[in-house]
Order: sequence, then structure tokens, then C-alpha cells
Amino acid sequence: MSFKRSPLLLSSALVGAVAFAGTAHADEGMWTFDHLPKAALQKSYGFTPDASWIQHVVQSSARLAEGCSASFVSGDGLVMTNHHCANSCLAALSDKDHDYFRDGFTTRDLADERQCPGMELDRLDTMKDVSGPVADATKGKQGAAYAAALQEVESKLTKDCIGGDDAHWRCDMVSLYHGGQTALYRYRRYKDVRVVMAPEQGIAFFGGDPDNFDYPRYDIDLSMLRVYEGGKPVHTPYLQFDPAGPKADDLVFTSGNPGRTQRGLPAAALAFQRDVINPTVIALYSVREGMLWQYGRESAEHAKQAEDILFGVQNALKSFSGTQSALQSSDIIARRAKEDADLQAWIDADPARKSAYGEPFKAVDQAIALEKDLFTRNLALSMVFGGALNNVMALVEGANERSKPDAKRHSGFHDAQLGEIETALGAKEPFYPELETALFALRLTSLRQTIGADDALVHLALGNDAPDELAARLIKGTKMGDPAARLALWKGGLKAVEASNDPLVVFVRKLYPSYAALREQMRNEVTAPLHKAQGDIARARFAQAKADGRLDTLYPDATFSPRLSYGTVKGWRKNGVDVAPFTDFAGMYHHATGSEPFALPRRWLDAKDEVNPSTHLDFVSTNDIVGGNSGSPVISREGKAVGLIFDGNLPSLAGDLYYDISNNRAVATDTSAIITALKIVYHEDGLASELINGHR
Repeated sequence: MSFKRSPLLLSSALVGAVAFAGTAHADEGMWTFDHLPKAALQKSYGFTPDASWIQHVVQSSARLAEGCSASFVSGDGLVMTNHHCANSCLAALSDKDHDYFRDGFTTRDLADERQCPGMELDRLDTMKDVSGPVADATKGKQGAAYAAALQEVESKLTKDCIGGDDAHWRCDMVSLYHGGQTALYRYRRYKDVRVVMAPEQGIAFFGGDPDNFDYPRYDIDLSMLRVYEGGKPVHTPYLQFDPAGPKADDLVFTSGNPGRTQRGLPAAALAFQRDVINPTVIALYSVREGMLWQYGRESAEHAKQAEDILFGVQNALKSFSGTQSALQSSDIIARRAKEDADLQAWIDADPARKSAYGEPFKAVDQAIALEKDLFTRNLALSMVFGGALNNVMALVEGANERSKPDAKRHSGFHDAQLGEIETALGAKEPFYPELETALFALRLTSLRQTIGADDALVHLALGNDAPDELAARLIKGTKMGDPAARLALWKGGLKAVEASNDPLVVFVRKLYPSYAALREQMRNEVTAPLHKAQGDIARARFAQAKADGRLDTLYPDATFSPRLSYGTVKGWRKNGVDVAPFTDFAGMYHHATGSEPFALPRRWLDAKDEVNPSTHLDFVSTNDIVGGNSGSPVISREGKAVGLIFDGNLPSLAGDLYYDISNNRAVATDTSAIITALKIVYHEDGLASELINGHR
């Protein structure tokens, strides 16, 4: 379940981090589609993807804007992704009589398919290298001037890319190799995404948190969506479903949108994460997990309200803890420090290189030293704006940004990017006052604990109130749980936001100047210098690799943009025991104890005698994936879907930092299990037929 992109990225050294990942070895790499390792594939597997194969995969792949990958699996707009990628949709559609998150969702015809509030699906249309215009715009600039120049060029490029039609197109300026290259990605936007089928949470996340990031697994972490336009299903290229699934040692590909890796970050940035960021974030998530666990135990209704958020918190907590363990137990930081020193020595050895690249690692050290000073305050303030306040901050910040010329706005608020914000604000998602109050009170308490009760920012936020009292009063009085009220303020712009007497709007408006000032300082004194320095590092590594004849072996760190990885279906050795690549239905039934989280849903127990126990359920492969790859299709060399990525094993948690083919494994549901489940367990013969035949 666990490879959805993490929602909490706090450091400017990590937010948008697009580091330089170095030279790829066997099966390593998250490759951009315009720079695939064709020679390595041919040498290792006797396969070279041609232009038509690449185009087919690109046009059949997609991503969900909230942080997951997906794929079209029929010519009638049918989309395959993970159950946990549709959790928020299922929770939003649930009511007092239906819990689609826990009990699943099924349909019999198109009329039963229901739109997911606020969900957007994007399909890559074109990729364009815009390194030249970006370099020209930022040449010779430092700090605030550099950041402003980036804003201006992003505004122009994205505006020209969309061509005035932001209802159908989305354009992202993507920094690759930490600024060593900049690309402009154009996506086809689809905003009418409807849920078609989702199994029960009990089979989608069978084994629960104990099995999370582990293997063997016995999950069908699946949801089926359908994309509509003009009230009708869209017709796009798609991946033909292979109902037989893969075989051991098969070459397989993963097309997805990995969210973030740090395989090329300088040693100073990694040390900052290990020593400051991760311990703080882990402590934050641990407290939040405990609060949500206790809230869910108070009643069945509370458990239903909290389940999706708790699911995400537990997942993020395990992910951050795994990365922290890798940073603490491995020599990755020491090895990176040596690589950094070696590259600086290579730069220093030639006057022309010294003139071109300077001393970028010194600039990184200076920026991170300042970030250490700002981190606690930045985190404390940022953590306040979650839940309902996230939408309110979008309104307040959006109103202020939209009052500026487009070229002067911060990234995310250019005209070409506003459609996504408006869609989110208008989403008809459930609003639970008791849960919002509890979470808001916790965030306010954390603010006070983090920077101290005597801090001026705490006094500004709390006044003379206790966190519980303030949270209860503001949530009780707000209308911001109503999407119509949010959209009215959005359309009213700065004048409407400044005139609003809604208590949550007043609260956020009061804190916004402090938030904006700190954000500006971080942007000008931390983020911009880091971006420039790491871009210089990347260009130096490019030059060094070119001199060594290995330029084609380099790949960029993950950026939640489309990538292709490859590998083979293969197990590994764990604690002295060989782990087979496949699990089956017999193993699932054997794994079931009848008690949570190992309790199978009733219909699975009823179908036990009908399913073939030897049918493959899940499998592992050597594909290089990380968070954001949730919902990625596993694709055969014939270009057919043979699996659905939903997790990694425990060693894969170090995948943010490095790839180790000996034990790093991607975990996927087998297409044979999906077809078996649809036909035998859920009696969804029409849906199974659509997958096999490619059309309704």
C-alpha cells in the first residue's frame, strides 16, 4: 500500500530536490522517457525499446495529482491504480449508510460510477528541454535576484505552454539533475475521474501495518477508475491486460512518477536530514499517530473519520523511519562526502573548470547552516496549516499572489497553475468538525511546544487561549468546510478575503505576514542558493562524466515526473532464507488468522473453495521505485500490463538514498490475481472482460 508520495516534505534542501543520481548499475535508475538506457537494456536483456513502444507506454501512463501513478487499461477510459490512491475518494463518497473505504465499491454499469471529489488525472503529452532559456534568465544572478528570475521564466514558459487553455492542459517546469537540466512537461488534464471498483480495505491492505514494507505480501491493492470528458468516457491508448501475469526472471518495466530520491544530494544535506529533519518529523508523526489512534477508539464513527488520515500517517512514519535507519546504519554520508571532495578537487585542478563551477559545496554548506537556524521556526509555523486550514491558506496566499503580476508570483500560483487550486477548493469532501478540532488543537499545541510559550508567534496565534479552546471556537464558527463558501472567496479575490469575518480566515490572515516573510527568507537565502549550487554541481558532474565517456549512464533523481525503470521478476535472500518471487492464494488463506489485521473479508472466505489456490497473488521484482510509484503498472517487454506496483520491501526504504540490487525489491499485485478476484470473488465479469479485451 505504501508507495504513495509522502505528504510532508519540510526541508528546502529536500522540497523539489532533484539531485544528481550518479552512474547507474544493473537494474538501477528512474529514467526519463527521452533518455532511456537502451544500450544497457540491449546488452543485459537483448531488448531495445523502439519509438513506438516508448510512445505507447507514455500515452498509456498517467498520474493522479495528489501523488500517485496510474495507467489506462482499456480504450474506454478505464484506469488502474492502487486502493490506497483512492482512499480519499472512497472516504469522501461514504455516508452514514456506506463505508466504501472499508467495505469496497462495486458497479454494474456506467451510471453507477461516481465522481471522486477534487481528483485530477494527468497524462504526459510532450517533453521539451528548456535549459537554455532558464540559464539565460538566471545568468549572473544570486539569491533573491536568482529566485525572482526563476519565477519570471517559469511564468512565461508555463503560460506559453498552456496557450490559454488551463482547463485541458497542465504544464510543469521540472528541474532535473538539480538544475543541470530543466524540462517543460505538458500534461493533458482530466478532472472528471469516477470510481468504478475498489475491493475492501481488508484485502487491499491485508496484513496491515505489520506487513507494510515487508514481503511475502497477500494484497490486492487495487482500485479501478474511469476518466470522463463531456459526460462520456474518454478514448485513449491503453495497456493491454495480460491475464496470465509474469513469470520468474521475466524482464519487466515500471512506468510511474517516483516522488523524491536523494541519491545525489551533497553530504551536508544528507547529514542535515539525519540529524535534524528526520528526528523531528518522526516525533511529529508519532504524536499524530497516537492522537488519531485514540480518536478512532472513541466510537465507530470516529474510526471511520480518522482511518484515511491514520493510514497516511502510519505509512509516512514507517517510510521516514526506514530512511533514517539507512542514514544512521550505512556509510552513505561518508561515501557522499568523499565523492563531493573528489569532484571539488577535479574542479580545482583546472582554471577553466574553477571559473565555470566555482566552489558549489561551500555554497551548499552556507545555505544549510542558515536553514538549520530557520528550520524549527519554519516547521512550527508550517505545521499549523493542515486539514481545513490548508484550504484557507490556499485562499489567503492565493489572493495575495494573484494580486501581483504573474511573473512576480511564487511557483504554484502562476495563471497556468491556478486551475488545480480551484479544483481542490471546490472538491465536495467530507468535513468532520470533531476531527478537525482535535487535529487543529494538536497542531497548535505542537507550535507552542516547538518554539516555546513565550515566542511572539505563539502569542500571535493563541493570544490568551488554550489550544483546545481556540481550535474548538474557530472550527465551530467556520464555513470553510463548505466548498461553495471557499469558491466564493476564491472568485472574490483579495478584496473578499480581506473582508471575510470567517474565524478561520481571520486566523490565517493574522499569521500570513509571518508565514510570507519566513517563506521569502527561506526562498532567497536557502532555496535559491541551494538550487544554484546544486545546478553547478550537476553541470560539473556532467562534464566529468562526458570526459570519462559515461554520460549515457546518468539519470536524475526523482521529481514526481514520468519515469521508466526496469528489472526482472526475482526473489532475494532474507535472514538466511530464500524468498520466492511469487505468493499465491493458498498462502493468503494460510496467512489469515481471522483477527485484524489478518482477517479476510467475508466474501473472500466464502470464495475459498472456488479459487485456484496456486494462482499467483503478489510478486517482487528488481525494479527501482520509491514513493510516488504507487499505482504504477508493471509492463512486459511486449508492452502489456502484467502487474500493479503497491509497495516495496523493507530494504527498499533505503531507496531514497541508494539502490542495492541484492535486496531492494518492488512489490506488485499480479494481473492474474486481479482477473481471478473480479471474476470469482466480486462477480465483476463485465469489468474483467473489459480488461482482457480492452473495451467495454
